[in-house]
Amino acid sequence: MNGLLPLALPSPSQGVWYLGPFPLRAYAFAILLGIVAATLITQRRWKDRGGDPEAVLDVAYWAVPFGIVGGRIYHVISSPDAYFGPGGDPWKALAIWEGGLGIWGAVAFGAVGAWIGCRRHGLRLAPFADALAPGLLVAQGIGRLGNWFNQELFGAPTTLPWGLRIDDAHLPSGYDPGTLFHPTFLYEMLWNFAAAALLIYLDRRLRLGHGRVFWLYVVLYTAGRLWIELLRIDPAETVLGLRLNVWTSILVGAGALVAFVVVGRRHPGRDATLLLTPPTTQDDEADTPDRTR
Repeated sequence: MNGLLPLALPSPSQGVWYLGPFPLRAYAFAILLGIVAATLITQRRWKDRGGDPEAVLDVAYWAVPFGIVGGRIYHVISSPDAYFGPGGDPWKALAIWEGGLGIWGAVAFGAVGAWIGCRRHGLRLAPFADALAPGLLVAQGIGRLGNWFNQELFGAPTTLPWGLRIDDAHLPSGYDPGTLFHPTFLYEMLWNFAAAALLIYLDRRLRLGHGRVFWLYVVLYTAGRLWIELLRIDPAETVLGLRLNVWTSILVGAGALVAFVVVGRRHPGRDATLLLTPPTTQDDEADTPDRTR
């Protein structure tokens, strides 16, 4: 079957370039490109909702560092052997530039950072999360290119014509040179892009608000991550025979679906305001008694 596409899907020959003594890593560039894309998309969507696009940068100032730290913490917790197992190096837990970010930790900690940023600038978190959700999916999709350059986190062997070639230096033990693997980075990237487009369409069609776009993002992402995670063969913590990320996808996805339904029943339609304290109108000022006399 490989004859349908003799070259299959190649892996990049290198993922690090050097500018003098300074390494330029494809993984870092993929993350940065994803952040830029998410920021631009969120600015456009926040403006369409009546917000100030510059406020997105103010919130990103808090959300991005929190998200990166949270993503690294989750990665280390879910794949501890490389750092704390036999032959592991605990100091490499800090080497974020070598790759390894867990999306669950990134979203959880990033949400804390976004909450802080929104509070500092008088913005409500729910409508901001709704504006952010499609861009977040695009960022995650772009970020997966870093795994391609690093030749990591691919799936089980496959004979499909789009199987991924892995260099011998990155080949897992027990597999023959030339073995093709499921390109899970590509599956997740395409799934995320399609889910982002679907979110934008449903948001415009149904005028979702009060955090429902974000909850739907979680539902769509976990649905894709569930079946993609089942394809992967990289080492990971398991619980009852399943990878930790599989259980996380099931539990988080189910919780997000419940939240989407409950919020929709309590708060149909869009948010009435994006601000924690709505601005006072001239009519309100006229009706307010003057207490300075």
